[in-house]
Amino acid sequence: MEIKQLTQQNRRHWVCTAIAEANADLGGEARQRKYSAMAESPYRFFRGTSHLFWADLYKDWRFTFYGGTAGTQTWIQGDAHVYNFGAFANHDGEVIYGLDDFDDAIVSDYQYDLWRLGVSLVLDARENGHHDEATIETALRRMAKRYLKVATAFDPERADEVVHFTADTAPAPLAGFLEEVGSRKTRAKMLGKWTREQRNGRRTFDFDKPKLKRLSPQQRKAFTAAFEAYRQTQQDPVADARDPGFFAVKDIARRVRAGTGSLGTPRYYVLIEGAGSDDHDDIILDVKRQDGPAACGAMSADERAIYHGVFAHEGQRHALGFHALAEHPDRYLGWLALDDGVYSVRERSPFKKDFPSDSLGGGKRFVKMAGIWGEVLATEHRRAGRALNADAPFTFERSLQDATDGDATGFKRLFTAISRHYADCVTSDYDRFLTTLA
Repeated sequence: MEIKQLTQQNRRHWVCTAIAEANADLGGEARQRKYSAMAESPYRFFRGTSHLFWADLYKDWRFTFYGGTAGTQTWIQGDAHVYNFGAFANHDGEVIYGLDDFDDAIVSDYQYDLWRLGVSLVLDARENGHHDEATIETALRRMAKRYLKVATAFDPERADEVVHFTADTAPAPLAGFLEEVGSRKTRAKMLGKWTREQRNGRRTFDFDKPKLKRLSPQQRKAFTAAFEAYRQTQQDPVADARDPGFFAVKDIARRVRAGTGSLGTPRYYVLIEGAGSDDHDDIILDVKRQDGPAACGAMSADERAIYHGVFAHEGQRHALGFHALAEHPDRYLGWLALDDGVYSVRERSPFKKDFPSDSLGGGKRFVKMAGIWGEVLATEHRRAGRALNADAPFTFERSLQDATDGDATGFKRLFTAISRHYADCVTSDYDRFLTTLA
């Protein structure tokens, strides 16, 4: 063997090996479907390879400039990107905008979310092709500016103030989007998309839909038994004495071909009886296996041991992160255990909708939306920080003030550099992926 073969530490080999290992548990067909989705663009590739982001940046020494302390840790989303924000309904029936995916939620430094969001903005903007690099740079600076301003602002007299983004409180262009979602999306439309009414009036899933598959009788029996135990895991149980049939399971389906990073992860939809008497009050619950945050793969053995000592299982971790980050956590939130793992349970919101970033053709609209994304992320990090530090609710805000120490310019400069440079790295990795695995 030649000396030059002593190390295989080159980027192409490492990236392709890491991707293959991360997807080794998927069957051949599911793995190829995921690879095909990742091959669509550098941004889709980025969404499908969060493990690379964590391996590259988890121990990046630059995070000590404006964080890297116990106080700058909070619950983070763990896979922040512009399409992991969306519209959904809160407890009061309002259509709000915020983080809508908590599969990778974990306690860590805030910068990992912020950096990943910045990288996604660059990749998404380049894919849409509406903006030059100077405009993207301006948008990144706006995102960092709004994040820092909101994340370091607090008023002890208003600690319990609820901050959320609705059509009435959000600025343009988000306000118009939320108004449209509220007027056009309904529970009846959602049910019409996924279910059908039989001649006897019973509603079931529509298995003519290619993304829904039937369960075998044995699978259905096992799932139904596990679902009964799920009711005990709800932190905020939903009950309605007026309707004894409320929560009765009407149908179960296996959900396939969903997501990018989670493509191939086992998932089910459960149709349950709603609380009212209306034909269109039924509820769809989204049941998804939780395999653990991508961040865990970058941790040391000691860190992983602490992690597994804190959480009983991934369903609990998902629920705790959801409750910490979300303004109004899903009232159906809980978990259930099947033979192949623990699954999270949450409602599929009738108002579920991603903001169409490809509609941001004007530079001013794009820059303004970048600021909104930064503000939303900061708001949810602050909320999560209070949940994490109940005895000292402003630990996160004070710590970030100390870490930045008035250096907003340096903060923005580091953020934009990391966002753009890592986006370039992702694009190069994407090209390597196309020529090796796709």
